[in-house]
Amino acid sequence: MSKISALIPARGGSKGVPKKNIKLLQGYPLIAYSIMACKMSEMIGRVIVSTDDKEIAELSLKFGAEVPFMRPPELATDKSTDNDVINHYFEKTGDLEVAYIRPTTPLRDPSRIDQYLNTYFETQKGSSTGVRSVHELPESPYKMFQLDERGYCCGFFDDFTGIKNYTNLPRQIFPRAYQPNGYLDIVKKSTLSAGDAFGDEILPIITDFVIEVDTPFQFDLLEYQLNSKGHLLLDEIKNEY
Repeated sequence: MSKISALIPARGGSKGVPKKNIKLLQGYPLIAYSIMACKMSEMIGRVIVSTDDKEIAELSLKFGAEVPFMRPPELATDKSTDNDVINHYFEKTGDLEVAYIRPTTPLRDPSRIDQYLNTYFETQKGSSTGVRSVHELPESPYKMFQLDERGYCCGFFDDFTGIKNYTNLPRQIFPRAYQPNGYLDIVKKSTLSAGDAFGDEILPIITDFVIEVDTPFQFDLLEYQLNSKGHLLLDEIKNEY
């Protein structure tokens, strides 16, 4: 069985939600859920956290991840990119590819992770430049507005099939739109070396809708979801810790 290492990026600074990566969700640090999902996966070998923060590093070790190196402060700023973080990982490990697991998407199914990875290794590894997980949006970008220089609503596109005022058209006629959601991405060193983390032939993993944490309100949504439905990751964390 092919295996891959997982890289969880977790810098210390966070303006939208202070200490977001270790903020408690049902009594456990947010990052613990992503670590546990990787530990429960049969196709993930090592679980490595990339952080500049000592507290995050200590908690990551407590919940079973490795922190074999610290991320330099210059790679942990508001302007740091995925490319910066993953390239640092490749330099330190010598790996040729990595599963990129964002801690801000905490609720995953480990069996789904294995399913996605198995499909990648068996059928798609050679033909794609990278992998990104996505879920379908309820609204097309054609239904969205920006504000022009006068402060009025205007669309993001010049037209849709020649129609200028396209925002009032039925949503069903627009192409389906998908949003990256951080459930599971795969980055190849060969693609990153060419200057782009995912390249231009990106294999999509289409998941169910998942909540990503960027605001306190989204934390509240996750708390409600766990209170009402529970989750296998929370059960396993409780059993182990």
